Amino acid sequence: MPAEWEPQSMVQLTWPHKDTDWAPILSEITAVYEEMAREISKREPLLIVDSIAHNDTWARDHGFITVEEDSGLFLLDFCFNGWGEKFEATLDNQINRHLYEQGLVKGTYEDHLDFVLEGGSIESDGKGTIFTTSCCLLAPHRNQPLSQQEIEDKLKAYLGAKRIVWLNHGSLIGDDTDGHIDTLVRICPNDTLLYIGGDEQHPDLVEMEKELQALRTLDGRPYRLLKLPLPRSIYDGDNRLPATYANYLVINGAVLVPTYAQPDLDAEAMRIIGEAFPDREIVGIDCRAVIKQHGSLHCCTMQYY
Repeated sequence: MPAEWEPQSMVQLTWPHKDTDWAPILSEITAVYEEMAREISKREPLLIVDSIAHNDTWARDHGFITVEEDSGLFLLDFCFNGWGEKFEATLDNQINRHLYEQGLVKGTYEDHLDFVLEGGSIESDGKGTIFTTSCCLLAPHRNQPLSQQEIEDKLKAYLGAKRIVWLNHGSLIGDDTDGHIDTLVRICPNDTLLYIGGDEQHPDLVEMEKELQALRTLDGRPYRLLKLPLPRSIYDGDNRLPATYANYLVINGAVLVPTYAQPDLDAEAMRIIGEAFPDREIVGIDCRAVIKQHGSLHCCTMQYY
């Protein structure tokens, strides 16, 4: 499985409409998607899923996961079941087949719809290491009764991985995904990890940091760790929303970073992400509307290699 910063052929957005959960803020969220579309299409082709029926718009979790083999690219179609059957996703599971049959995506199709796997739950360094979280992949209503070892064996086989790194700590209040890795820890070039830092109010993130400090690369070296700030608390009524700067998207020539109208923290997060990607433009996208549905920028997108 390639790393996200490797050259891409296009990015997919699945567009909001009145029959999705975005209905109450449709004009607000559409403006955010338009901004994402403008920034992506400046740099690479953009695939917009609009005319295919869909339940929701989280392309990261219903889109193809692409892997590279000597014979070319393979399009892996996994089951998305609404993050453990929390939400309806029947229509979302039909999108990939439609895209493939219409010739809008190129590669060899592989049907893995008997295995639940969301793109936001895995991170690849492009060298054989996949990061994930035990709280997500072992959560109820995903792949039971498979054991952790059985799930790991499948991930290695499907994604061409040499090892799976399971993080056992880390979560965000308001997160529907049971702890997707792309909200917590991201792999960057040169064995660098960007991660959300914790404090006395977020002890599980402190424990996650200890896990990262103890990790070693495949050749036995410690990772370079860059800690991202946590946005100040954002609420929708009484509900705390899972704002995170880790949910950025790497595209050709740029990194799109979620921002939350907190100028000091937004600027600090963009500066730190720029340390990990010094050769790319760092572009902020206001994602206050996106987190009202408990996701952020990376969750809305899926890249193709």
